[in-house]
Amino acid sequence: MADKLSTSALAKQRNLDAKQLFADLKKAGYINRCEDQWILTDLGAKFGGEYARHPKFGPFIVWPNNLLIDLSATSGQTMSATQVGDYFKLNPKKINQLFSELGWMTKNDAGWIATPSGLRVGAQQREDKGSEQKFVVWHDSIRHNPHLRQSVIEFLGQDANEHATDQSYASFRHKFAAKHRTLDGHYVRSVGELLIDNWLYLAGLVHAYQRPLPIEQNVMSDFYLPAGKVYIQYWGSDGAPTEETHRQQTRALYTEHQFNLIEIDPDEVQQLDDILPARLRTFGIHAY
Repeated sequence: MADKLSTSALAKQRNLDAKQLFADLKKAGYINRCEDQWILTDLGAKFGGEYARHPKFGPFIVWPNNLLIDLSATSGQTMSATQVGDYFKLNPKKINQLFSELGWMTKNDAGWIATPSGLRVGAQQREDKGSEQKFVVWHDSIRHNPHLRQSVIEFLGQDANEHATDQSYASFRHKFAAKHRTLDGHYVRSVGELLIDNWLYLAGLVHAYQRPLPIEQNVMSDFYLPAGKVYIQYWGSDGAPTEETHRQQTRALYTEHQFNLIEIDPDEVQQLDDILPARLRTFGIHAY
């Protein structure tokens, strides 16, 4: 942090106008604009950007003094769902469904709404002036986003292991063998996870098991419910409860990315009928 500079300070160091540097960072996809605030994107974080906090003015973005601004891989233009679909050879409805499943946007009566995690990968909110329906466009770096590319590969039924960007997922599954078969055919790693999976299935809730979070770090969620963009974390195994340090680190990650999280302790798995409906209602999911 000590070696990093604010955007204005970096512009001064490089003898650039600050507005031009902000424009270059936005064109490269390192920052995104939401209302009157600059947001650090996942791509910007990959190049060394991070948040600092001013005691009076609040959070701002700082950069390495040797920051590389790569403008060669982008035009800086936005892409509609139709254009993204053309790139991946999918129709726009399917692309929007994949964006939604990744938790990058959500649908309501007003239209498609970009989520905080969507803004971090380059989503920009728009509104049709005629219908007043909201929609989302995307910085063209979205074409190279590894999580979207992986989702397309999996949706198309291609060999996910062969095309995966990180084989640690396969290593994870090998290390923690899933040996308990649930009612819906999932194989899970513990009796606690089996009880949760069966409860979700009998409640009629679509869910994924061991879904990677759509972030740079290789982190698996125990369960993911696309209807409410909700992740469920079970803090236990058939051996012992999860260590508190790991809990805190995991919670911090979910909080940082503003993901919806429900936590379940080992002593709660026999009380799912009592605890889960209320926790799910917090995120607009009704189960009885």
